[in-house]
Amino acid sequence: MRYWQEEEVYDIEQKRQVQSERLIKTVNRVYNNVPFYCDKMKALGLEPGDIKSIDDLSKLPFTTKQDLRDNYPYGLFAAPMEEVVRIHASSGTTGHPTVVGYTQNDIKMWSNVIARSFTAMGVTKKDIIQVAFGYGLFTGGLGVHYGAEHLGAAVVPISGGNTKKQIQLIQEFGSTVIACTPSYALYIGETMKNMGIDPRSTNLHTGIFGAEPWTEEMREQIESMFGINAMDIYGLSEVLGPGVAFECQARSGMHINDDHFVPEIIDVNTLEVLPEGSEGELVFTMVTKEALPLLRYRTRDITRLHTETCKCGRTLTRMDKVTGRSDDMLIIRGVNVFPSQIESVLLKVAETAPHYVLIVDRINNLDTLEVWVEVKPEFFTDAIKSLEKIEKHITAELFSLLGLHVKVKLVEPRSIERSEGKAKRIIDRRK
Repeated sequence: MRYWQEEEVYDIEQKRQVQSERLIKTVNRVYNNVPFYCDKMKALGLEPGDIKSIDDLSKLPFTTKQDLRDNYPYGLFAAPMEEVVRIHASSGTTGHPTVVGYTQNDIKMWSNVIARSFTAMGVTKKDIIQVAFGYGLFTGGLGVHYGAEHLGAAVVPISGGNTKKQIQLIQEFGSTVIACTPSYALYIGETMKNMGIDPRSTNLHTGIFGAEPWTEEMREQIESMFGINAMDIYGLSEVLGPGVAFECQARSGMHINDDHFVPEIIDVNTLEVLPEGSEGELVFTMVTKEALPLLRYRTRDITRLHTETCKCGRTLTRMDKVTGRSDDMLIIRGVNVFPSQIESVLLKVAETAPHYVLIVDRINNLDTLEVWVEVKPEFFTDAIKSLEKIEKHITAELFSLLGLHVKVKLVEPRSIERSEGKAKRIIDRRK
């Protein structure tokens, strides 16, 4: 089994010592350099000296995305601007975006954890990695790019979009790995088929996918379409970008680089830390970042943590695939609904394509949920009874899963807008 470095297989005591030392250093850094954290800690009656080990983590205040927006653009930076060498930002739909800064050491750490991730996935310096994540303010493209170069692989920095050019380069450059969102991978494969190209005929052997939630059913669709291993990489710009966690070849959850990002699971309502194995909201404390070391950042991602050693031998804490987000969760007539739950049902239906949109509305003061999903071309027909049969089947499956009556609408092939980045899955008309 190949590892990038020894930190991946630390025993419990080694890990605790490293996390504790780094946490203490980080708490002192933010207390002395970030007025926001100094005020927060003083309000709780805390001083840096009160944090003596990783066991004291729960004493510290939480940080939210709104805190970053309230301190826009650089108010939470713990390093002077002359030490900041990179600035990224999220594309927030309302208000200010969240701004993230990196020192030179932050960039080195980022490159390192990406190289760890790729090594665990079976990617080596012999590979040609086509990076189809977006470049620019979005962290995906440049994050993966630097890590791939650090690994020693050849990088094709095409960025997102320009799908026919993507396909041309996959074929002509002999790309062996593609990195992009899973929904865009399906779109590339669909476009290849429309061009008369078999997606399985290329040199691709691995796909590295992230930036949006995706299900095991979507993994199966991608692997079947391309004949590749579809691997998961996790990250968010506020914490780092891609490389916070990664899937190894054992594929039993994603390994969190917990020597850099200490994870917790909290109850969404009480904010109490939950025991191992409990489902709740994922929280990260960044213990090695210099420019933006956030304390107990609430990701809003819903998952579980596991600390037992993986089959691959790594002792890094593992997280389950994210099932949804606490802030993207739909509440329909009192029922909590995550888009990923609906996707898991749709992708098991042989007659439908992996392209769908959820329409949420309020009619006569009653919330409604309508699921539009494309029918595969070979199953699309003018026979109303055939389509009604498919609709009824999906409706019954969704009711069995959710306990909620959902209206299902089958639509023509290629009628739902495609995305060359993150897929837009929800249209909420209640607002």
